[in-house]
Amino acid sequence: MSTTADGRRIAVRAGLRRGWLETKYSLTEVGDIFWMLVFPLGFTVTLLFMRGDTVPGTDLALGAMVLPSLIGMSIAFGGLAGPAMQITTDREDGTLLRAKATPDGMLGYLIGKIWFFGLTTLASMVLLAIPAATVIGDLRLDGRTALLLPIIFVVGMIATVPIGSALGSLFKSSAQSMLVMLASFLLIAVSGIFYPITALPTWLQWIGQAFPFYWLGLGTRSAMLPAGAEASEIGDSWRTAEMFGVLGVWAVVGLVVAPIVLRRMARRQTASAVQAARDKIMAKGF
Repeated sequence: MSTTADGRRIAVRAGLRRGWLETKYSLTEVGDIFWMLVFPLGFTVTLLFMRGDTVPGTDLALGAMVLPSLIGMSIAFGGLAGPAMQITTDREDGTLLRAKATPDGMLGYLIGKIWFFGLTTLASMVLLAIPAATVIGDLRLDGRTALLLPIIFVVGMIATVPIGSALGSLFKSSAQSMLVMLASFLLIAVSGIFYPITALPTWLQWIGQAFPFYWLGLGTRSAMLPAGAEASEIGDSWRTAEMFGVLGVWAVVGLVVAPIVLRRMARRQTASAVQAARDKIMAKGF
């Protein structure tokens, strides 16, 4: 038992180190930096156009409600779509094959992805929040915000990255993994990110509540909006316990299912398959 525990601790440390190295490398890539900047910039411009508008039936600025929602959406999107798209690359370049050959390698791989996407998503959130918060009033930025927001962020990444990795392993190519991004956009539309979910038909509200996008948006709104803003939410409540409960279920399911799915996928990977994938990419001129 101790040997197994020691092996898992080593895998966790290796995963954290790998995630940090991937982050540093990502920050030197022009393409990665571009995508890290383009969404925060676009959202900031969108929030500027919302200045002067209020949430229907309240005096709360619409931009003040949308900014926390965008932060929650960024957590979910970074944790689901990011790993789903990158895992196909890791499969083609042999990363998963090497992880399979290492004791507890899949655990280390998963920890590394949680750490990597957590750091890069956090960078995007900061790039969005700092300029937007300076032009939007009605936000609550106090001790409760400082305590609750980091907890929601950590729980959100643990709840989404494993699921995103498992979903990505089901696709055979990077193009197919784009379906996760498309599905994410559809879920964002019914998750109360840009408009109160209570304005949607009841059946759409239930669909939105089944996925992390809604709950992470709700959690970040509860951390950053003033008292009384919950009047536009379902049940006139922030439902904090339910929020952590649903995200906790997603986290447990992801951490149990993802290593199993990744191991099964890695079993089908061989050195010859990796080389064939590389040859195919080279033949396309990439």
